[in-house]
Amino acid sequence: MTLTLTVSDEVRALAPGFTHVAVEAYGLTNGPTTEASSALLDDAARRLAARLDGRAPHEDPHMAAWREVYTAFGSKPSRTRNSAEALAKRALSDAGLPRVNVLVDVYNAISVAHLIPVGGEDLDLIQGGMRLVRATGDEDFVTVAGGEETVEHPDAGEVVWCDEAGVTCRRWNWRQGPRTRLTEETVSGLFLLESLAPMPVAEAEAAAAELAELLEKFSPGARITVHAPHSATA
Repeated sequence: MTLTLTVSDEVRALAPGFTHVAVEAYGLTNGPTTEASSALLDDAARRLAARLDGRAPHEDPHMAAWREVYTAFGSKPSRTRNSAEALAKRALSDAGLPRVNVLVDVYNAISVAHLIPVGGEDLDLIQGGMRLVRATGDEDFVTVAGGEETVEHPDAGEVVWCDEAGVTCRRWNWRQGPRTRLTEETVSGLFLLESLAPMPVAEAEAAAAELAELLEKFSPGARITVHAPHSATA
């Protein structure tokens, strides 16, 4: 893997049941949402509804585990939901899932169908390696508020993904910064699937394999690698 992903000992201690699976892709083709990528999101919402069988997303054992971890590092999980729970709520609402672009639609569909947080980063925009750490509170998180670029700082102890330029995603997988997100110009991407016990590692691997198949379908000829899962105890 050309990009290094490091999980700090502090995060490992906080969430010993954490596993991440990385999918690295080159030669991608992106663009506005298509009928096919939109249909993928509709199908994911149907799969989610069948999976939950009338329960709310936060009642799923995997989502409950994420809520416990968010609480452990000081975030209110009902206010700042992990990305999978937030997407699931939208999928089940009248508004439905957002349509962003083909690549984002694809990974959002996997997140919803498998109820697992999935993030996508433009590999050409990441600076240095990526690290999952507990923030000091001094790190920069460049975001957009009211149409203007602004710099926020995470809370001390908050779990964040960062590269050498600053925070790329706050509160683990709650809010991604615009600097490294997938745009219609993206040709190289890193997709990160994040799970906690009690989700079996094999299920996270199955979600990653399905994501790789979809990336190949929407970007024929792309060079895609599904990396072995890395757990907090490994």
